[in-house]
Amino acid sequence: MRRRATLPAEPRPSPLVRAIAGLHWVEDAVLALLLLSMIIIASAQIFLRNLFDTSIVWGDPLLRMLVLWLGLLGALAASRGDRHISVDVLSRVLTGRVRSVAQAVATAFTVGVCTLLAWHAGRFVAFDREAGVVAVASLPAWISELVMPFAFGLIAVRYALLTLGHVRRAIAGGEDT
Repeated sequence: MRRRATLPAEPRPSPLVRAIAGLHWVEDAVLALLLLSMIIIASAQIFLRNLFDTSIVWGDPLLRMLVLWLGLLGALAASRGDRHISVDVLSRVLTGRVRSVAQAVATAFTVGVCTLLAWHAGRFVAFDREAGVVAVASLPAWISELVMPFAFGLIAVRYALLTLGHVRRAIAGGEDT
């Protein structure tokens, strides 16, 4: 009887890697759910307006809120692997350590901007909470606006980690590690 050749077992990912992958899956699922909700509500609005001359009263404000959530959570998902839209001519011409330093400066700038946006978004949410602004039906606006400081704060954290990686590569000589 011939023995089958077996491939060496791949090492299991660490619990941290599995947890991060799980969080990424949750992010993607929430984005898909938000998009599906938007499509259903918008389609219902169009259907009701065209056929019955009526609409869902809270439909349009809810769609505006979902657009905000989808946009910011989409930006958060794009920050996972530095996949944001960027105009980065220097990274095409620079190499090695100089490129890593330029990337570190660019991502550090992103951290600063996102931190500032998170701070002011938090102030905006606090103002709307104090003012008692209502978003949809009787839902306070500040609850629907919490996505702003949350998303910008997490984007800042992700880019801070990217900045550390670029700094580490610059110190190591610019090689991709």
